[in-house]
Amino acid sequence: MSFKKTFLSTLLFSMLLQAGSIGININSEDVEVQGSANLNSTLGMTGSTTYLFDAQYLHTDHANMTSVGISGENTLEAAQGLTLGFGIKAAFAEDFFALPFLAKATFILPFDSDIPTTSLKAYFAYAPSVLSFIDGESYSEFRTEADMEVISNIHIFAGYRTIDTNYDNRDYNFNDSFYGGLKLSF
Repeated sequence: MSFKKTFLSTLLFSMLLQAGSIGININSEDVEVQGSANLNSTLGMTGSTTYLFDAQYLHTDHANMTSVGISGENTLEAAQGLTLGFGIKAAFAEDFFALPFLAKATFILPFDSDIPTTSLKAYFAYAPSVLSFIDGESYSEFRTEADMEVISNIHIFAGYRTIDTNYDNRDYNFNDSFYGGLKLSF
């Protein structure tokens, strides 16, 4: 078993034991496993900011990418239902490594109680050349998702992602696809 698979399996198992979530999304060519752990509950932190540790493993027909990150999130009092988050992550692919900054937003739609909790999410990560290593020149990632909690702590979602891993000698669109998935929250 490779180091990446062992590391990711251990990481995802440990996330299951913490407050957080684990999910999987697919399309006809890709599969991605995602995990998130709430560091506030793990470390006994209090306050309005929630600190999260996230990990993803994306398997495509042509390559694989692993990423881990940490971010802080907080709801805006002036905009009910809106949560903003900022952080940094590490993205690894073959001959590529980057440390992009990230920004994310989640908006819970103001439906009445008869409709399950539904939210819209946007995510952007970027690393310029100074934060891209090995053969990497820059990294950018954009995601958008619609999420619905169909049963308590069980979410279905659909989204779109585009990931560009630009190398020193060529520009490369690592992934550009729509996907659907399932997420379990703990």
